[in-house]
Amino acid sequence: MKKIALFGTSADPPTVGHQTILRWLAQHYDRVVVWASDNPFKQHQTPLCDRTEMLRLTISDLNFSNNISLHPELSHRYTLITVNQAKAKWGEDVEYSLVIGSDILPQIDSWYRSEELLKLVKVLIVPRSGYKIKQQDLALFNKVGGEFAIATLNAPQVSSSTYRLRKDRSLITSSVKDYILQKNLYNSAVTANKLREEKV
Repeated sequence: MKKIALFGTSADPPTVGHQTILRWLAQHYDRVVVWASDNPFKQHQTPLCDRTEMLRLTISDLNFSNNISLHPELSHRYTLITVNQAKAKWGEDVEYSLVIGSDILPQIDSWYRSEELLKLVKVLIVPRSGYKIKQQDLALFNKVGGEFAIATLNAPQVSSSTYRLRKDRSLITSSVKDYILQKNLYNSAVTANKLREEKV
C-alpha cells in the first residue's frame, strides 16, 4: 500500500530543522505532502503567503528528491478538512500519516473533531528538544483506537522562534535568507502592516 506523509507546518520561518524532517520523510514515505498552516495556538509574525513561499524554497534547496511536493490548497484551520481533501485527491487506498512535532501532541485533544481525525490517519510524532512525549498525551490514541509512531530521527535543536529572537542565519537555508532580506521580513513594523493587509 502506498504511504503518504502529510506535513503541515506553521514554520515562521522554515529552518534547517524542517529541512531535516523533510529529508527523513522523503526516505520513509512514497510521497511527502507539505503545506504552510496557520496554527490557532500560535501567534504568527508573517503572512501565510510568505511562509508558503519560504517553505517552497526550503523544499527546493533539498534538490535531491522528487517525492516531496508543496500543496498550499490543503491549508485549512481544521486538520480534519485537510485530511479529507488529501483523501479526495490521492484516494482511499493509501496509508496516510499526519506528521506532528512532540510540542503539538498535547494540543490534539482540543483539535476540531479530534477523535474522528485520529480514526482516519496514523500520526507520526517527531521528537523535539524540550518536549517529552508523555503517556497522558498518548491516552487519546488508546481511547479512540488511533495509531501513532515516533520518528527515529535526530533533528537539529533549532526552531523558528530561535531564529526570530536571534536572527541567526545559520538556522535557515540560503534561499530563505535571501527571501527574508528581499521582503524585509521579521522587521516588526513591516510585518505588522503586512498581516493587517492580509486580514482585510
